[in-house]
Amino acid sequence: MDSINNINKLTKNDFISIFGNVFEKSNWIAEKVYLSIPFNSFADLESRFIEIFESETKENHLKILHSHPDLGIKQKLTSDSEKEQSNSELDKCSKEQFEKFKLLNKDYKESFGFPFIVCISGMNRLEILDLFEKRLNNNKNSEFEEAKIQVKKIALLRLEKIYKE
Repeated sequence: MDSINNINKLTKNDFISIFGNVFEKSNWIAEKVYLSIPFNSFADLESRFIEIFESETKENHLKILHSHPDLGIKQKLTSDSEKEQSNSELDKCSKEQFEKFKLLNKDYKESFGFPFIVCISGMNRLEILDLFEKRLNNNKNSEFEEAKIQVKKIALLRLEKIYKE
């Protein structure tokens, strides 16, 4: 999208097709954002995505958290998640690293009730594993809040990527 004017001219279906995965597998957020057209700027569009996410119920936040894939595990991913995990070389884990991710994902879900979420942009698999282990020591409320912060970071990076394409 090369300008906010082009975004403002999109049909609802096109808007959702382009922006539907800004929040992982949560195109219903893009549907709500679409109702705010026209946007004055790209920052206005970004703000609207974040405002809608933040205004959601805890139940909907949990739905979004649950839509995120496990990290470092071979599974079917959205194209966005696949690129993000590949850029951090999670697809190149050693057998030991793969087993460590598998165990950490299991332990984390048992402790917190949702997948471990971190904006992995600019991180390598060793940094991610280290952070994963550290965050397992958090309490449930602080980890829920941290997961929401990470989801917003991921969404903003995805929005920037769409806008630059």
